[in-house]
Amino acid sequence: MISSRHDEAHSESVSLYAVRALQSGELAAVEAQLSACGDCRRELEILHPVVDSFVAWPTDVLRPSPVLWERLARRIAADSGREPLLHPPVPPRGSAWEEAAPGIFYRLLGTDTATQRVTMLVRLAPGTDYPPHRHAGVEELHLLHGVLMVDDKRLHPGDYLRSDAGSVDRRVWSETGCTCVLMTSTQDALL
Repeated sequence: MISSRHDEAHSESVSLYAVRALQSGELAAVEAQLSACGDCRRELEILHPVVDSFVAWPTDVLRPSPVLWERLARRIAADSGREPLLHPPVPPRGSAWEEAAPGIFYRLLGTDTATQRVTMLVRLAPGTDYPPHRHAGVEELHLLHGVLMVDDKRLHPGDYLRSDAGSVDRRVWSETGCTCVLMTSTQDALL
């Protein structure tokens, strides 16, 4: 729990540093703060995997258009009393996305070997079908971007789909391309 205004300021600085949103003149001060503050370093360590997963997402999911970016930057600057960050930070090169099959990409977020479950981000390129499969355990899907068809169900961003163990998805496809969070068994069987 944040106990003082000073802690809030440190937390905000660490968060801005993690998402590469600091003005160049602020970097040295925050890096000095990170060197001197163990709590700040731990907070940054916690934020890194989350931020790294964001920068690997398709740009249309998380990054606003240049016009929207400028409007947001000016509004945030007016509210905070800081100079606007008019150009978005450049994400690092490389990506942890892996291609499972043509047009099907995933990024593993977590594995529970005891229950044989995984949590991952999954992206389907436009016009891609995912193979028919039987769920070995409960599958939970939360759609973040695009439109996804699962048999006769049409999912839009924000939709959630829970499938019971033993159920079958005969056709899963996306005409638009899509990105979802998927929590599922590692033992699902392709049909």
